[in-house]
Order: sequence, then structure tokens, then C-alpha cells
Amino acid sequence: MQLHELKPAIKRKAAKRIGLGGKRGKTSGRGGKGQTARTGNSTRSEMLEFIKKIPKLRGHGKNRARTVNEEKTTVVPVNVSVIEANFETGATVSPRSLVNAGVISTFRKRVPVVKILGTGELTKKVTIEGCAVSESAKAKVEKAGGKVIN
Repeated sequence: MQLHELKPAIKRKAAKRIGLGGKRGKTSGRGGKGQTARTGNSTRSEMLEFIKKIPKLRGHGKNRARTVNEEKTTVVPVNVSVIEANFETGATVSPRSLVNAGVISTFRKRVPVVKILGTGELTKKVTIEGCAVSESAKAKVEKAGGKVIN
């Protein structure tokens, strides 16, 4: 295949331009006078106009960004090196204990979902519960003598 043999999948077809003389005269298929006869006219239907003006009717409540994004769960990453620095040997690491230690903060007065990642070294024996744990982090915790409880 050569460059000059390539063809687009969809042919580009411009909209037919009317009202420039030629076969369509006078109103050029646009009817009478007024708003609808003008170029660039795209009036919304009355119902759509009504719904646009009242956000509640769009099904999202008043603040759309808040109501639509509320279902999303944001996972907070915590590295093994952070656990090493903030917890003693034999401690239990959970989302609540991470908040109490000041490692992470609450999100809208709720304890967030936490995932423990394997960056850094761990020498202390800790128990991790209620957190998602990566494979490398799990290996490091078990190597140090700790355990992971889901």
C-alpha cells in the first residue's frame, strides 16, 4: 500500500450551503421571517429550556459536582516506610489508627479507604487490618514477622 492509495473511512461531506443564489431563491427553504429564518438559529424545546433553568429537575440535586462524585471512593496510599516511622513494634495498623497517628486525614468526617504500598523498608512486627495491601507490602510485613488480616 502506498501513501496515495490511502482513503478515509468516512468521506468528509460539508453541509449544503443554501441562500447563496442558485436553485433556491427567496427564503431559501427557511420559511417566513423572524428568529427561525436567521442563520445560526437553534432554539431549544420549551421543556428542555425549563429543565435547564431548574437544576433539581436534572436529577443531581443542587450541587452536581458533589452529588455525582459522591459515590467515588478515593483510595489513600500509605507506604511501608511511613508505617515504620509512625508505629511501634506490635502495633495494629488500621485506617482508624492511621488517622489517630496523623498519617492520613479524614474525608468528610469519614475514615478513608487505605491501601498499603511496598515502598521503603519495614523492620517492626506490625499487624495490618482493614486495609488493602499490595503484594510487595504483604511480603515485607510477613518478612518482618507481622501479619495481614483482611
